[in-house]
Amino acid sequence: MAEKTDAEAREAADAATGFAGFDPKTIEPYIVKDPEALAVNLARTVEQMGKAASAWLAPRESGEKVDTVAEPLVDMVKTLSKVSEYWLSDPRRTLDAQTELLGSFFSIWSRTLQKMGGEQPVEEDDPHRADKRFADEDWVKHPFFDFLRQAYFVTSDWAEKLVTHADGLDEHTRHKAQFYVKQIASAVSPTNFVTTNPQLYRETVATSGANLVRGMKMLAEDIAAGRGDLKLRQTDTSKFAIGENLAITPGKVIAQSDICQVLQYDATTAEVLKRPLLICPPWINKFYVLDLNPQKSFIKWAVDQGHTVFVISWVNPDGRHAEKDWESYAREGVGFALDTIERATGEEGVNAIGYCVGGTLLAATLALHAQEGDKRIRSATFFATQVDFTFAGDLKVFADEEQIEMIERGMKTTGYLEGSKMATAFNMLRASELIWPYFVNNYLKGQEPMPFDLLYWNSDSTRMAAANHSYYLRNCYLKNNLTKGEMVIAGKKLSLKDVKIPVYNLAPKEDHIAPAKSVFVGSQYFGGKVTYVMSGSGHIAGVVNPPDKMKYQFWTGGPPKGDFEDWVAKASETPGSWWPHWHAWIESLDDRKVPARKTGGPLNSIEDAPGSYVQMRA
Repeated sequence: MAEKTDAEAREAADAATGFAGFDPKTIEPYIVKDPEALAVNLARTVEQMGKAASAWLAPRESGEKVDTVAEPLVDMVKTLSKVSEYWLSDPRRTLDAQTELLGSFFSIWSRTLQKMGGEQPVEEDDPHRADKRFADEDWVKHPFFDFLRQAYFVTSDWAEKLVTHADGLDEHTRHKAQFYVKQIASAVSPTNFVTTNPQLYRETVATSGANLVRGMKMLAEDIAAGRGDLKLRQTDTSKFAIGENLAITPGKVIAQSDICQVLQYDATTAEVLKRPLLICPPWINKFYVLDLNPQKSFIKWAVDQGHTVFVISWVNPDGRHAEKDWESYAREGVGFALDTIERATGEEGVNAIGYCVGGTLLAATLALHAQEGDKRIRSATFFATQVDFTFAGDLKVFADEEQIEMIERGMKTTGYLEGSKMATAFNMLRASELIWPYFVNNYLKGQEPMPFDLLYWNSDSTRMAAANHSYYLRNCYLKNNLTKGEMVIAGKKLSLKDVKIPVYNLAPKEDHIAPAKSVFVGSQYFGGKVTYVMSGSGHIAGVVNPPDKMKYQFWTGGPPKGDFEDWVAKASETPGSWWPHWHAWIESLDDRKVPARKTGGPLNSIEDAPGSYVQMRA
């Protein structure tokens, strides 16, 4: 009997499967080869899951940790129920919405059947094709996974439209609903489950489930490390140590208060600018984002340009700092640092930099100083700083009266907000990049993350002193008091119009924490000349961009007045880092030089930089 030709063999396979053009070999990687080994590893996986559950339960049973997870879930349900009310209140609206979704599903199903039948259907524009979560080729080539991918995007897009087109919602409720829908969509993505992710499925089959055993072991370890909360590992933390391969620019701690240490860095030039430079970083995370390593360090670069650099290193607060509010941070932080600089250098005039919330504090302190006649800060530079919170982005989702009261109740017992709470909030802003890829890689693939200094810093979270954090949320995000002229510190109502010193206001274009438009709008409230500069990239990379890397770009233009979009349309783009542009701006204000200063001057140093406050873990 003659052997079958390839064509005849394909026809026989088609007859067996019922689908013309279907290649049975495509399912081979998905067929379990060793059921016994898989069964053993699944049992071991369940054992590790039990350890993870125990790590989660133990601090709750002992009373060490009280769960507040129900409160944000209640808020999410309440918010989304308002969207549902609109669509369910009119049967015709309900029918239209259901018809749109079902019609999309039928269209996907029809195209899937065509593909499995060997036809090439007319492909529609796919705006999601570039989504990195779906990079594996089987998401498109394999009919089953292609169907899942398309169904996921159709459903998530449909859910977002429901929020966008729901009438009668106030803007805050709509914003929260959009945020919650994105969080749910990120969580239920088929990329996050073994049986619906082709890469995970193949890996589980190839290793007979050993990847899941490793992953659940890591999950148990991370919950134990978070003392009952999941401390998601984003990098190999064993490869980094502060003061050894992070934050290693030479310097000294020359002063210390209850809430900060003041660091001065050793000069590397024969002459330095007469006017010292003070950096006021955020207390959410730590200052060494500006000193990750010698190649990325803004602090080292500024020293090498001839700046005498002083940095505030905030304490990682505990219950002793519960009553430390914004006045405390202004007096015992910024004011204390200015006193220290004057004692160390003999100089009264200082150039100051504020980053993120450190910049917001600096702006409020400048307004307070203006009323008190304190003129020591002669210029202010703001990195990714908001003073007006009208367009503050997704963090506003967490700042309504109910949620702030919930946070305040949680802080009452300890005197602070846990660092993990703030870290989770920031990660949620980009859950598809900062949460779920690591969940998949760590706990489903069972792979250790790669060492990355920036992600080590990102995971090195800090606690928030209760009074300070409550003041910030209420006065900035909830009431926007600083630009309204209603923020009160030391019994004085503050006005940014009193801040008449030169301002350099840097806004990263893709910043999701301090959006460029928000920074632009805030620029218009200062009383002096503001140089607004927009840099490429986001909240960190848009600031930490060394010139020798020749990455990204920045835009300059006229005064920050009128509409943000008009300013951007007319702005001039310059390739590379904005750092030299800023340094030239500083020198244009005062370029006088003096011989390099001895670190600390007449002051005795307490310890080497980066100091002990930055070493305190949350």
